[in-house]
Amino acid sequence: MNDAPDAEWHDEPTDWDQPGKLPRTKGAPDPGSLGSLNITAAATDPELLDLPWHIGLEDWPAQYLAALPRGISRHIVRFAHLGGSVIAIKETSEHVARHEYHMLRKLRRLDVPSVEPVAVITGRKARDGSDLDPVLVTRHLKFSMPYRALFSQTLRRDTLTRLIDAQALLLVRLHLIGFYWGDVSLSNTLFRRDAGAFAAYLVDAETGELYPGLSSGQREYDLEIARVNIAGELMDLAEGGLIEEKVDPLATSELIMDSYRRLWAELTDQESFDLNDRWRVNARIRRLNELGFDVEEYAIQTEANSSQIQLQPKVVDAGHHSRRLLRLTGLDAQENQARRLLNDMDAYRADNNPDVDEELSAHLWVTQVFEPIVRAVPRELGRKLEPAEVVHEVLEHRWYMSEKQDRNVPMAEAVQSYLDSILVHRRDEAAIMLTDDTKTMDILGGGARDSP
Repeated sequence: MNDAPDAEWHDEPTDWDQPGKLPRTKGAPDPGSLGSLNITAAATDPELLDLPWHIGLEDWPAQYLAALPRGISRHIVRFAHLGGSVIAIKETSEHVARHEYHMLRKLRRLDVPSVEPVAVITGRKARDGSDLDPVLVTRHLKFSMPYRALFSQTLRRDTLTRLIDAQALLLVRLHLIGFYWGDVSLSNTLFRRDAGAFAAYLVDAETGELYPGLSSGQREYDLEIARVNIAGELMDLAEGGLIEEKVDPLATSELIMDSYRRLWAELTDQESFDLNDRWRVNARIRRLNELGFDVEEYAIQTEANSSQIQLQPKVVDAGHHSRRLLRLTGLDAQENQARRLLNDMDAYRADNNPDVDEELSAHLWVTQVFEPIVRAVPRELGRKLEPAEVVHEVLEHRWYMSEKQDRNVPMAEAVQSYLDSILVHRRDEAAIMLTDDTKTMDILGGGARDSP
């Protein structure tokens, strides 16, 4: 590692309760004038000092860079290797970098799907002594892709719908905790496969603000920003012939409005029903669980001289199935993946161990179903998909094989068929390597229009 005595590390600020932006520091000395590199990070990562911070990000040598697909941004962004991982580096102003770092730290603590902030680096100077822009460093989300990297030749309407549904769910989760995004778009989101659907992760939080709660006006404005931005992004894809011709960008962008409002209503609306229909309390909670949310508290109010009950969910947390899977097995998976794996786990228990304790049966399922499937994947195919997605796809493949052949296909046969006919043709989603001279890289954008 390079000797860097001038580098100064700063601890992560601990004012966790402060909402919104970090205040702009007035009268503070300019770190760059001291001729030292200033790093604000949650944990000291010495490998950061090995990167060429004295060079403008646009001119970084290829030896430091990781060739991953990038979206569109107003900033210069590059991916770089850091130890055994990949980081995204964005040049911006110090105030914006510190604010976004602060917001991402808070979102991570609130368990909202978002990228992990690594550091803010200021005080950068070129060899000739000229100032360089500060940078925000975040960790690349493994197995994730920008929406523009999800097409093979053309992006199908069904895929677009799943992307927009995932975006709507992410926006609802953000609004529930009081986060106003201010720049909602597909470009500011990363997507991971989630059992046939997609899970959305917030990437860019520089315009975000965290409040105790949001007004309906704030939520609607965020939603309108999403509609306009998505329409523009789809028009851009249509202009390049990258979505099906039958897709109407404007009509498709409206889907986020409908998806968001349906989900928001299910989570927050007050429901009235007759006293004899008390079963609807449990039915409402089951619906929320199916959507992936837990109800930790709810209010039931009866009216005087009336047989009416009013039900209002009070606290709803996302990740119902993920938490149950983690509790039973220790496996950390996306919500839809967890739901699919839990269904197979419950069926396994009913078929093999109906009288066995749920926790013990879950352990047996992991050792006899999940782990054998994961171990069967050859090393050279191991970076195609994350393990939970592979197991989900094997289970689906086995079901389709059994239906087609009208027999119960053994798991080993289904796994081998899946490896030979499906997984081998998948892209490497742990790290999609693209070369600069491909048509895809041209479409994904370059230079100052790149984004993590």
